[in-house]
Amino acid sequence: MSVCGEAVGAGSLPSELVVHIFSFLAGPDRLRASAACSHWRECLFYPALWPRLRLSLRVSPAERPRLDFLMRKCGWFVRELRVQFAADNYPTSGGGGGSGGVCEGAASATEGEASLCPRWLELLRTYLELVLCVLSSVRNNRNLQKLSLFGDISILQQHGSLSNTYLSKVDPDGKKIKQIQQLFEEILGNSRQLKWLSCGFMLQIATPTSLSSLSNPIANTIEHLSLLDINIPGNTTLITAAELERFVNLRSLALDFCDFTAEMARVLADSNHVPLHRLSLLVHNISVMHKSLENMPEDEDWKALTRNSTNLRVYVMAFDIKSDDMLRILKPSIPLERIHFDSYITCVSGAVVDLISRQYDKFLTHFILMNDVIDMSGFPDLSDNRNEDPLVLLAWRCTRLSLLAIHGYTVWAHNLIAIARLRGSDLKVLEVTEESIDFDQGELADQDVDPVHNLIEQVSLGLGRPWHAVMDIELLSVFTEPTRHFYREMQSFSEGI
Repeated sequence: MSVCGEAVGAGSLPSELVVHIFSFLAGPDRLRASAACSHWRECLFYPALWPRLRLSLRVSPAERPRLDFLMRKCGWFVRELRVQFAADNYPTSGGGGGSGGVCEGAASATEGEASLCPRWLELLRTYLELVLCVLSSVRNNRNLQKLSLFGDISILQQHGSLSNTYLSKVDPDGKKIKQIQQLFEEILGNSRQLKWLSCGFMLQIATPTSLSSLSNPIANTIEHLSLLDINIPGNTTLITAAELERFVNLRSLALDFCDFTAEMARVLADSNHVPLHRLSLLVHNISVMHKSLENMPEDEDWKALTRNSTNLRVYVMAFDIKSDDMLRILKPSIPLERIHFDSYITCVSGAVVDLISRQYDKFLTHFILMNDVIDMSGFPDLSDNRNEDPLVLLAWRCTRLSLLAIHGYTVWAHNLIAIARLRGSDLKVLEVTEESIDFDQGELADQDVDPVHNLIEQVSLGLGRPWHAVMDIELLSVFTEPTRHFYREMQSFSEGI
């Protein structure tokens, strides 16, 4: 400035220097700075500043202009794109529950259809527009290495609200859905560096023919693949064993359990494939109802797979699955590291918990029991008619257990103390809701000891750190919509290799 001999402002700085300075800003601050002037805006959307975008979009019309601006600037060069379409504004009628308030003004539909909620229609219409905005922006991006899409509209799907009713009103001729599917296939067809492909619970975006758009060289270099949709009709699957043969470099895979067949396990066990490190499987009651468990891998298939993939670890979430089915699914040779039971209808039996503790004692690190079944008689007690509590045996046998979370099952105070003492400080997370804890009559009858204070003190001593029961279920780290939790955990589980 002194050399120039005149007043020179920050706007005169070279673009390279401005880009370097702004590289130290967080993403939200960069966006704010881009509003200062056209020169800054030009510098702030330099590709090196935006190698990755991670967006959590509320399904709201207000998101559209901001999303459109950001994707127009970054969509053509971003290398990692992770988008979550989070519909947090669910109305509570018209087929779904949620915290968004009661849906008012539902119109009468034709005979044989459920009444249509205007807010659901608006939600779905906005969702389709946001998806089109994202996909159209990256359709020609050949630098894309990681693509992750999650559509949190599963409440509608689970209640069947989307079947031929809402979609027929929002997209009567199916043009938007077809355009979305074509854009997704275009992105796959144009990709040249893609190594991570994840599409979870996105309404009809992935089809059984989507993966055929990937060229053989790209399919051969994909390291992570997850395709999840619990509403694919009949026995249709998003990927077949024959298609999986192209993915020879796959290290991480996430699928609906009913789609993971014995033939797939044999393909992955072949020496032509690199060892698989992570396998995430969603066992959902809707899939089990419409598909068969007859084609699932037998124990010999799991043995062959683990021989080729010695470091393989498996994560399973079971949603409203009957205990008899779980006893069939849980083969002894599965290297099960994490398991999560979630239910609104069906509770887990003590026999299933006991089987898990005996078969997977060398692998199990995460065990989650969630139950939202409304039963006026109280929470189920896994220790009924048993000499030993299955949860205590789980803590005793599974020496690598680091996370235990329980809600909606009776946990006796003395058993909780035993679990804390058995695992000690190695149990990094112990979350039990207050309403799940019960005390026996002897503890309640002792007038000299406050049973709640004693429980907190003894569990804290056992763990070697302060501990309290979870007072509100919404404070549980695992409390969220099941498919959202599965997708989030699957991502971190797979990225950990």
